Amino acid sequence: MFSLNNLHLKKRLINQPMTLLLIMTLSCAFILTGCGSDSDNSSEIAETVISADTDTSTDTETEITDADFIATDWTDETHSKNVDPNFDEVFSDTEVKRLDIVVTQARWQSMLDDMTALYGEFGRSSSNSLSDTDEDPIFVPAEVFYNGTQWYRVGIRFKGNSSLQTSWQQGILKLALKLDFDEYEDDYPQIKNQRFYGFKKFSLKNNFDDESMLREKVAADVFKDAGLAVSHTGFYTLYVDHGDGPEYFGLYTLVEEIDDTVIDTQFSSDKGNLYKPEDNGAMFVDGSFNQEDFEKKTNEDDEDWSDIQALFTALHDDTRTTDPETWRANLETVFDVDVFLKYLAVNGIIQNWDTYGLMPHNYYLYSNPDNSKLTWIPWDNNEALQDGKQGGALSLDFSDLNSNSWPLISKLYADDVYRDRYNQFLLEVISDAFETNKMQASYNAYSALIAPYATTEVSGYSFLESSSDFYRAIDELIEHAEDRATAVESYLDKQ
Repeated sequence: MFSLNNLHLKKRLINQPMTLLLIMTLSCAFILTGCGSDSDNSSEIAETVISADTDTSTDTETEITDADFIATDWTDETHSKNVDPNFDEVFSDTEVKRLDIVVTQARWQSMLDDMTALYGEFGRSSSNSLSDTDEDPIFVPAEVFYNGTQWYRVGIRFKGNSSLQTSWQQGILKLALKLDFDEYEDDYPQIKNQRFYGFKKFSLKNNFDDESMLREKVAADVFKDAGLAVSHTGFYTLYVDHGDGPEYFGLYTLVEEIDDTVIDTQFSSDKGNLYKPEDNGAMFVDGSFNQEDFEKKTNEDDEDWSDIQALFTALHDDTRTTDPETWRANLETVFDVDVFLKYLAVNGIIQNWDTYGLMPHNYYLYSNPDNSKLTWIPWDNNEALQDGKQGGALSLDFSDLNSNSWPLISKLYADDVYRDRYNQFLLEVISDAFETNKMQASYNAYSALIAPYATTEVSGYSFLESSSDFYRAIDELIEHAEDRATAVESYLDKQ
C-alpha cells in the first residue's frame, strides 16, 4: 500500500488532472481566503463551497443558510432532466472514471454521528450480532465534481445493510454511498430536477467482501448478456473532501438505480408498479403475504398490491398437481416465468447466494406495462462468483434447497416443462454469456484496468490487506469460470 501523499501524487499524473486542480483550489480556499485561481470557473466553485461551509449546524433539518449561489456549470447536456440518460458517458467498460465529493465539516460530522447512533462507535463492534434497524442513514447536501464540472447540493448518504454495518464496525471508512441529485430541490430552487447526464440517482458500491472488486460489475455484465434487465455499472475512484482536502476513499462501482433509469429505458414505460421485496413475504411462502414486505418504489400512493397477491394465488393453486397445464397458463398470466427461469440459470451458474433461495432480498419485481406480468430484476451482486457463505450457494439441481421456504424455485423446478426450460437456459448461458474463454478474457481485461487503483487503496479505506489479496482474488475468479463450466456439464449429463 502507498501512503496517502504518494497516492495523491500518482492520481495527479494519471486520473483527471483538471478535476483534481479544481479540488486543490477548493481546499486552498478553505484555508487561505486570498488563494487565487487561473480559472474563473474554479473561483466560482470555490466561492460556492465557502458559502456552504458557513453552515455549522449538524442538524440537516434546520434552516438552510447556503442557498445563495448560481449554478454556473449547469448545461442541458450535463444537468437537465430533459435529456436521455448518457450511458456512454457515465458507464464505461474501458475506463476508470473519477468522482469528487466536497461536503462541509459540519455535515460530514452529522453523517458520522448518525452512523454512531445507528451502529455504535466506529471501529468497534459492541456484540457479535448486527443491528436490526430498518432506518436509513441521513442525507446531507454536498457538491459533486466530475471532469471539471460541478453538481450542486447533491443529496448523499451512506447505504447498505450488513455490509454497511460490518464496514463501520471494522473501522473501514470506504462506505457505500447513495447520490440523489435533486434530493434538496425544495431547499435549493436552483437545482430543481438536477440530473447527472440524465440520471437522478446512483449507488456507489464499495465492493464490500470482494477483494477482486469485479464481482458487482461482472455479474451485471453476465445478466445483461443473457438478455435480462439489470443495472449498468462502471468503475470509479472516489475522493471526498470534508474540510481537510481530498482524501482517496478507494475504487467503487457506480450502479444504476432500478427505480430511476432501469425501468424507464429497459421497458416500454416506467409507470408500472415496482417493488423491492424484503423479509418473510419476499420468500413467497403460502399465506405469508403482507404489504410491508413489498416496498413500493413507484406508485407509492396507490394502496394496491393486487399484482403481488395474484402471483401468490397462482403459484400456490392446487391445479399445480391436478392440472399442470392450467396451472402454468394461470401463472404465466401474472408472472414472466421465462425471465425468472433464465435468472435462475444465470444466478446458479455465477453462484450468487445472497438472494432468493437463501436470502429474502436483493431483487426487484416490476409489473411490466407491456404484458401486465411481474418481471424479476436482479440487484446487489457483490457476493456472486464464489462458492458462497452460510452453507454455500445452491446447487444447480436445487437438491440443497429448503423447498418449503422458497416455493418460486421448488414448485417451478418440480414441473417437467419448467425444468426443461431451465436446463435449456443453463446451456445457453454457459455457451455464451458465461462461456469460459469469454469470462476469463473479461477478468483479465478488467483486472488490468483497475489494478492501479485497487492496489493503491489506503489503509482504513480498503478491504485489502495487501495488493497480493487483489491478484489472488482475480486468479480465483479465473478458476471459478472453469469450475462452473464443469459443473453445468456434469448436471446436464444427468438430465
